[in-house]
Amino acid sequence: MSELQLKFSREEYAQRLEKTRREMEHKEVDLLIVSDPSNMNWLTGYDGWSFYVHQAVIVPPNGEPIWFGRGMDANGAKHTAYLRHENIVPYADNYVQSTERHPMDYLASILADRGFGSLRIGVEMDNYWFSAAAFASLVKHLPNAKFVDCTALVNWQRAIKSPTEIKYMRSAARIVEAMHARIADKIEVGMRKCDLVAEIYDAATRGVDGAGGDYPAIVPMLPSGAEASAPHLTWDDRPMRSGEGTFFEIAGCHNRYHVPLSRTVFLGKPTQAFLDAESATLEGLEAGLDAAKPGNACEDIAKAYFAVLARHGIVKDSRTGYGIGVSYPPDWGERTMSLRPGDRTELCPGMTFHFMTGLWLEDMGFEITESILITDTSVECLANVPRKLLVKD
Repeated sequence: MSELQLKFSREEYAQRLEKTRREMEHKEVDLLIVSDPSNMNWLTGYDGWSFYVHQAVIVPPNGEPIWFGRGMDANGAKHTAYLRHENIVPYADNYVQSTERHPMDYLASILADRGFGSLRIGVEMDNYWFSAAAFASLVKHLPNAKFVDCTALVNWQRAIKSPTEIKYMRSAARIVEAMHARIADKIEVGMRKCDLVAEIYDAATRGVDGAGGDYPAIVPMLPSGAEASAPHLTWDDRPMRSGEGTFFEIAGCHNRYHVPLSRTVFLGKPTQAFLDAESATLEGLEAGLDAAKPGNACEDIAKAYFAVLARHGIVKDSRTGYGIGVSYPPDWGERTMSLRPGDRTELCPGMTFHFMTGLWLEDMGFEITESILITDTSVECLANVPRKLLVKD
């Protein structure tokens, strides 16, 4: 095996494990089964496109975590996770998409054999990677265990970024800057959207300043015209048209750390509706950034932004941001804090958010957003891309 190249120091991984165990103790949980691949990565370093099958990192009462996954992915764990090989536990391939057996049947037997069968066990009940069948299997085969919902327990431990995490996010910010620069350079009337997306991916993966780009957790989203009233449309092979606006919601990604950033391009002469949306968005962004400082709450950013929209007669009925950091498909958010009224989570230095000020109106969409870092005294926008509607003939 080649020498293991960890993305973080072993000391940082130990600190993360200790933080997680403190929260487990607070929730009176003895053992934690983590199936969110972002949490698996954060706890152990494991990095692989294997989240389409059942896998987990188990945090036992003491000692190293245990990686559990498909047999063919075990070598991936040996190459990316700091764990001793005896704590990398594979299951046979006849468990994969089987109607006769479930991988969690095997995990339950492993936990029982290690003396964990009657503990209070935490599971991530509400995420994309832990199914009802997985939970049913654990309950069936560990009848003496008490199961506790620990959704987002680890996610919350990730909220305040370490210096190394912030370093990776700064690299991701340079990458998303390059992606938007490529869009500004290449976009033109008649260009097929798929060809433009190829340029975006090229810039995203080549990276900048020696930092290569990873695949993002969400594909580029770039609807045009009336279709931009829907926020999550991707692309097709139709040509770009004059007289239409297109927003680009994309993210730079480095070492799995994301910095999303959106900008809007209008081909031709922009309509008054676009100019009005730009004015409201930029004014609201500034108001929200003014409120983004340590000691304030998540909702303070949102309230400042929504107050500006109200003065402009615009209603936005979705949250205006969320925590970001390490992530895997299908979502680059951390699934913890939200920038919306009612979220009283205190803003602390080291927290990072996508300040998502997108507007999806009846027959158009407009996005100018920022990814932000809460500093010791105020806020920093991680990327530096002109904050304006880009107009091209």
